[in-house]
Amino acid sequence: MAVANSEALTAGRTLCVAHGLAAPGLRSALALQAARAVLRLAMIGLAAIFVGEMISGRANWPMLGAALASVILGSLIGLVADRAIANTELKVANGLLEAVRGALAAASPGDIQAMPPGTLIAGLQRYPQAVAGLAVGHRLASIMLGLGPLLAAAAIMAISWEAALALILLTPVMIVFFVLIGGAIRSGAEAQEKAFGRLAAQFADRIRTLPTILGNHALMRERRKLAARLDTYASGTMSVLRIAFLNTGIIDFFSSLSIAILAVFLGLGHLKLTSVPGFAGLELWQSLFILMIAPEYFVPFRRYAEQYHAKAEGIAAATALDTLVLARRQQSPAFEAAKAARDLADATSPLPRTGLVAITGPSGSGKSTLLRHLAGIGPAPSIDPEVDAPPDVAWCSTDIYVPEGTLDAAIAWQNGPCCRTRLLLAAGNVGLLDDMLLPGGLDASIKAGGENLSGGQRLRIGLARALISGRAIFADEPTAKLDPANAAMVRQALVEAARTRLVLVATHDRSLALLAGRTIDLEMGNRQTRERAG
Repeated sequence: MAVANSEALTAGRTLCVAHGLAAPGLRSALALQAARAVLRLAMIGLAAIFVGEMISGRANWPMLGAALASVILGSLIGLVADRAIANTELKVANGLLEAVRGALAAASPGDIQAMPPGTLIAGLQRYPQAVAGLAVGHRLASIMLGLGPLLAAAAIMAISWEAALALILLTPVMIVFFVLIGGAIRSGAEAQEKAFGRLAAQFADRIRTLPTILGNHALMRERRKLAARLDTYASGTMSVLRIAFLNTGIIDFFSSLSIAILAVFLGLGHLKLTSVPGFAGLELWQSLFILMIAPEYFVPFRRYAEQYHAKAEGIAAATALDTLVLARRQQSPAFEAAKAARDLADATSPLPRTGLVAITGPSGSGKSTLLRHLAGIGPAPSIDPEVDAPPDVAWCSTDIYVPEGTLDAAIAWQNGPCCRTRLLLAAGNVGLLDDMLLPGGLDASIKAGGENLSGGQRLRIGLARALISGRAIFADEPTAKLDPANAAMVRQALVEAARTRLVLVATHDRSLALLAGRTIDLEMGNRQTRERAG
């Protein structure tokens, strides 16, 4: 219950903004919709009267002219109404997008880092439009659901209040079906949005780690995983559409049943086989008027049913939009971890000039965030060669830039002229010279973007580059993607480097943490800094 209330609250924030943006255009669109409904009823009524009198031998041509004029005027008003609805939805979607951009511009790097990038980017392409459809299209359908049947019933009541009552009595039954099927549509739409979010997040993650995937020859395996996610999303979409079609089918069933009942009683009245009040003793044009107006009673129900999927999709999109951007992001675990890490960085005593310092803690506790904060670089690593760490810091992670060419050029990148002996020593210390998957030693070929490198190879190139730089080394999980032998070599290389400079690592590797002279522990509820004795 608490979760449901929270979702309703967060969705309400976005919907409040959307309703405020939609209000001016919604009023004019509603007036146009109502005018079109009145003209449509007038056209149908005039046509029924003309046909009935013509069959009776009393053709009223001015009545036909009035019906045609109603058709033309109603079509023009309908065109203007549709354009007004489209323009209002576009205004709402653009307004929501601007609000999101403003929220992102005001957010801190930690806030943005805490948001799933794939879900955020893909969601911003469709969430504002889905919320706009809810605030405009579905809102109009809801209002016309109350107004349209009343207009049709009033027109029929002018001829036979009994016939109008027969239509009205079936309305509660349809409302019950609306409630039952609407709940299923809403649940399906929420599941569909979650599946879409997972698909977008997985796709963004695979794009980010594409060099590692290619280096490990795992492209087909990852393609199958994405295909499975896509099939799940497609299945959810088809499930929601099937329920929506069922809803429309139920309305058509009740509409056809009601009109058939009216036609039977009216026909029996004309054949003098029954004397039911309101159905007997009517003229032909009156019976035609009732039968031709009756379907209009159900048109707003059908349009509302068509918009029910838009309602479910819009509410799910509003909730997702609030959760991603407009809601209280500080309640998310990732945001809390990032904020705590930054706070700890501000409170941390100055780092030593030399020595190995390890940042430890469980996944999501903010190790990488703290490391970047202490290094003075952006909220996320970059493979852009124009973006680098400060001059006195050698940054190392699986996302570092690796130029196309040979291994020695990749290690020497941005380090100036380097003798081959230094390059051989640095590459050997991290196990690059004995790597069977990167044959050729320092002359090993590296493709554009490092697409033939695994994550571990890319990481060790960064470590070798850092070793020959002479700068402080800031390494994010330097042993995470390595086999035991290479991990041991990297640990030894970092310990040796720490004798003459600062080496700061964010790591899950307990063996590496035990070698550190100082440990910054980010475990929840136990954030502290410890010095190793001796």
